[in-house]
Amino acid sequence: MAQVRSMRADARRNRELLLEAAVEAFAAHGEGASLDDIAKRAGVGSGTLYRHFPTRQALLEAAYVDRIESIAARAGELAGQLPPGEALVEWLNELGAGMLRIRGLRALLGGGTECCDPLKGAVSRLVGAAREAGVLRRDVEPVDVLRLAHGVATASELAGGEGTQIRRYLELLMTGLRAQGAP
Repeated sequence: MAQVRSMRADARRNRELLLEAAVEAFAAHGEGASLDDIAKRAGVGSGTLYRHFPTRQALLEAAYVDRIESIAARAGELAGQLPPGEALVEWLNELGAGMLRIRGLRALLGGGTECCDPLKGAVSRLVGAAREAGVLRRDVEPVDVLRLAHGVATASELAGGEGTQIRRYLELLMTGLRAQGAP
């Protein structure tokens, strides 16, 4: 982040324009949105885009870092408000909805990039609490839950209906993850 502050004002403005254009393009076309179109939307050349973001992955990460941190922080809020199993399910529902709204997020999460570390930490805390409460099977790992959430979001998108199936699919998923005898 220090690098952004030390940029010249015009370079900082170009970076911000690129990020705004990227969020719009990824929302409309998914993570495969044309980088040249993103540069055009931002009113800069492709060279400027690549100077700021040398790869598509770098652009995706920069475009969604705030949203990733927000979704991760939400896990702590839910953990403070709900019992462990319910907090996990509600957070997964919000994560799944986020993956549909923020179309590039699924690509980042599926790629296991460092920018998703806050999500990994959040799911680790929620899964650990749910296992300790006896709600989840002992062999359920946080990475399993993230991968399954990725699948739920994909299945929900394929089913259409703007993600209305996420909650239903999560309930089916949680039935398989619940510890024997857990409610």
